[in-house]
Amino acid sequence: MSNLIADWRDRPTHRRVWALAAPMILSNISVPLVALVDSTVIGHLPHAHQLGAVAVGASLYTFLAWAMGFLRMGTTGFAAQAAGRGDGAALRQILLQGLLLAMGLAIVLGTLGVPLSGVALHFMQPSAELDQLTREFFHTRLFGLPAALASYALVGWFLGTQNARAPLAILLSTNLVNIALNLWFVLGLEWGVVGAARASVIAEWTGALIGLLMTRNALRAYPGHIAWAALALWQSWRPLLAVNRDIFIRSLALQSVFFLITVQGARLGDATVAANALLLNGLLLTAHALDGLAHAVEALCGHAIGARDREALRRSLVVACGWSLLASLGFAVLFLFAGHLFIEMQTNIQSVRDTAFIYLPYLAALPLIAVWSYLLDGLFIGATRAREMRNGMLLTVILLLPFAWALQGLGNHGLWITFLLFMLLRSLTLGAFAWYLHKNDGWFAGKAH
Repeated sequence: MSNLIADWRDRPTHRRVWALAAPMILSNISVPLVALVDSTVIGHLPHAHQLGAVAVGASLYTFLAWAMGFLRMGTTGFAAQAAGRGDGAALRQILLQGLLLAMGLAIVLGTLGVPLSGVALHFMQPSAELDQLTREFFHTRLFGLPAALASYALVGWFLGTQNARAPLAILLSTNLVNIALNLWFVLGLEWGVVGAARASVIAEWTGALIGLLMTRNALRAYPGHIAWAALALWQSWRPLLAVNRDIFIRSLALQSVFFLITVQGARLGDATVAANALLLNGLLLTAHALDGLAHAVEALCGHAIGARDREALRRSLVVACGWSLLASLGFAVLFLFAGHLFIEMQTNIQSVRDTAFIYLPYLAALPLIAVWSYLLDGLFIGATRAREMRNGMLLTVILLLPFAWALQGLGNHGLWITFLLFMLLRSLTLGAFAWYLHKNDGWFAGKAH
C-alpha cells in the first residue's frame, strides 16, 4: 500500500500521463461527438427507420474499420519501444509498413464489403425502408475506408513516439470537418442519410492527409534512414504481422459482439435498434474519453519496457488507474442522473426516447465495469503482448456464449445484461493474464510477442 501511495504522489508521472492523455481525451471525445451529431441531425428527421439506417450502416462500417484497429495498436507498441531505444531507422520502417498495410487492407475490405453487407442485412431482417437506406449509407462510407485505415496507422505511430499533438490534429480535424459537413449536407442541402455518409468520407480523407504532412517534422527528432532492402524481406515484416494477426483476431471477436448486439436489436424493431444506438453513443463517449488515459499507458509503458525501467512502468500504471477510476465514476453519475437529457438531445421521436429511457441504468453501470479492460488493453498494447490480448478476448467470448443463449428470452434487457457481462469477463480475463506475467516477470523477459 505504501508503494501505491508513493507512486500516486509522484508528480512527474502525473505530468507525463496528462501530457499524453489530455490531448488524446480532447481528440478522442470528438469521435463520439460525430456519432452524436449524426444521431441528433438524423434523429430529428421524421422517421425512426432513418435513424436506424445510420445506426446499422455505421455498425457495418465500424465492424470493417475497427476490426483493423491493429493498425493503430500494433504500430503504437513497436514505435514506443523503438523510441525508447532511440532507433530512428526502426521508427521509419514501422511507419511505412503501417501505411502499406493500411492501403492493402482497404482494397481487400472495400471489395468484400458490399457482398458481406448484403449477407448481414439478410440475417438482420430489417424493414424494407431500413434495408434500402442502410445500403446507401454503407456503400458511400466505403469510399473513406483507405483514409480511415491510414489514419489508424498514423495515430498509432505518433502515440508511440509520445507525440499526442499530432493525433489531436488528425482526429480533431477529421471530426470537426465531419460535424460541419454533416450539418450542411443533411440540414442545408437536405441530402438526408447519404449526406451524413458523404460528410464522413470527406472528413476521413482530410484527417489522413494532415497526418501525412505532420510526419516530416516528427521524424527530425529521430535521425535515421529507411532500410529499403529490408522491406522486401519477410523477416522485417514478421514481428509486426504476428502482433497484428493476434490483435486482428482479438478485434474481430470484439467487433462481433458489438455487431451482434445491433443485429439482435434490429430484430426487436426500428425503435429498439434506434434507442440502442443512442445509448451506445454514451458508451462511445465514455470509452473514447477513458481511452485517452489508456493511450498514455500504451506510450509510457511501451517506452518503459523498451528502456527496461520497472519503476516507470509501475508508476505509470498506478497514476493512470487512479485517474481512470475517478473519470469512470463521473460518467456513471452523469448517465444515472442526467441520462434522460442525453437521450432527449439526440432525438425528438417519442417512441425512441421512451424505449431508451428504460435501459439507462445499464448505460450508467457500463463505465465502472468497462474501465479496467481499457487500461489493461493499453498495458498489453504498449508491451506488444498481442497473443495474450487475443487469448483473453477469445476466452471471454467462449465464457459469454452460454449466458447470451440463456438471456435471449429477456429481449433487450437480456441483450444489455449480456453486454455488461461481456465487459466484466473481458476485464477479468485480461487481469488474470496481467497477474501471471507480473508474477513471472514476463513484461521484461525475452522478446516481445
